[in-house]
Amino acid sequence: MIWNKPKFLAFSYWLLAVGFLQKEYRKAISFPLLAISLFAISGCSVYSFTGTNIDPSVQTMSIATFANNSNNGPSALSQQFTEDFKDYFQRNTPLKMQQRDGDLQIEGQIIAYDFAPAAIQREGNVDQAGVNRLTIQVRVKFTNTKDDTQSFEQTFQSNGDFPASQSIVTINSDPSSIRRITTNIITDVFNKSVANW
Repeated sequence: MIWNKPKFLAFSYWLLAVGFLQKEYRKAISFPLLAISLFAISGCSVYSFTGTNIDPSVQTMSIATFANNSNNGPSALSQQFTEDFKDYFQRNTPLKMQQRDGDLQIEGQIIAYDFAPAAIQREGNVDQAGVNRLTIQVRVKFTNTKDDTQSFEQTFQSNGDFPASQSIVTINSDPSSIRRITTNIITDVFNKSVANW
């Protein structure tokens, strides 16, 4: 049995409603209700409160280094993105991280790192950028060795807007500026791969 959020919440609300029954009925219902609840929860899949839905047979994960094939971006982008990716999955899943051949495998490449004006403003007779936008695209291949129907290959994209006064050099030298954008990509991959959203 797979417990996704709506099913889990509906079941929780049902348990709460039953809890408000009159006192004399509580004792008669509590043991059978508890037995049924435990049976229903101990299904074929595991639901955690971090939102993951991982089959119990999946124990390990491997995340390969994401190469920066965009020809742009700071030199540490590949390493920073890969380490942030690993950290996010380690914090939010019970899976053991290994170098290669995990039950779940993620690999990919950074394919776009584009900085361009997003909002043009007219100052006198001159058009200039009011806001600049940094867009990052990452091609991800997710392999579930236990259930290939959950495997996918997809491009994920996120962007961030910066004041026109902030140059790409300034943004590239501030890892937290880039991390705001890459965190959105990591979260999207997490949701698609192990949260099944």
